[in-house]
Amino acid sequence: MCPTSIPPRRSGFRGGGEAGLRLVGPIDLTSEADIARLYDGVPKLWASVHLAGGFAATGVVETDKAALMQQIDMNLVSCFLCCRAAAKAMRGAGGGRIVNVAARPALEPRTGAGMSAYAASKAAVAALTAALGEELAKDNILVNAIAPSILDTPANRQAMPTANYELWPKVDEVAATILFLAGPENVVTRGAVVPVYGRS
Repeated sequence: MCPTSIPPRRSGFRGGGEAGLRLVGPIDLTSEADIARLYDGVPKLWASVHLAGGFAATGVVETDKAALMQQIDMNLVSCFLCCRAAAKAMRGAGGGRIVNVAARPALEPRTGAGMSAYAASKAAVAALTAALGEELAKDNILVNAIAPSILDTPANRQAMPTANYELWPKVDEVAATILFLAGPENVVTRGAVVPVYGRS
């Protein structure tokens, strides 16, 4: 979760070194009250990047209702509530950018075999993004999402030691796509779910 109050200027939205960038947490992103407090504390919100989520690789037979609801809460509910709070704040500030994180199975559901609850929850994030991209455009709020494949992280390397890491997208490469979608240079892209697959 990364709300930021960087002003909408056309140059200099580079992220890390910006004085207006705030990384906050931990909070309960399924709590409306917690999220309201978080967003109320950000003056003149410009961009909100919704990175929170969870993953479960279990087949449908092994996934009970509690496990399904956990995936929906972690991936869809947290995203929806943050989008809602961000939209409210951005309307009062004259616009802004929202970037959500879906996943490859959201765009390619067959790749969600063996993780159907996760795939369904991320597909819901993709649908939410497209709907909000249309709904909020009139308010100068551009809503988009990225859909990563397996990211090249130490945890993923450890979990898949025989994989070809060179094909996986790198974290900084994916971050560059997020920064463009969240930045003032993005003046036309909305409702998109952008694949960030690398060569995988």
